[in-house]
Amino acid sequence: KPVILHNTQKYIAEQISSEDPLPTLFVFHGGSGSSREDIRYAIEAGVIKMNIDTDTQWSYWDGIRAYEAKYHDYLQGQIGNPESETKPNKKYYDPRMSMRSAEEPMAARL
Repeated sequence: KPVILHNTQKYIAEQISSEDPLPTLFVFHGGSGSSREDIRYAIEAGVIKMNIDTDTQWSYWDGIRAYEAKYHDYLQGQIGNPESETKPNKKYYDPRMSMRSAEEPMAARL
């Protein structure tokens, strides 16, 4: 909870007789899933780094999952898809396509 950060800054400032209301810098561990309001409040409390690995991993995975669901029938072999038994699927199984579909939601999440 970001309020803990504010209370900690106040406590540290009192203990070291600091006039600086933010006498220490914080890292926000476990920031994944935090609301924008909580993130802003944490920054106001002196957070300079926020760990959001879980959010970025999930959004990346979700992009891959959505790509596979959308193009499932085109990802079953090199040749042959719902359009034609002889049509190649290279543009669908090209890893650059699925990776782009993974990177876009991750970038949006950031």
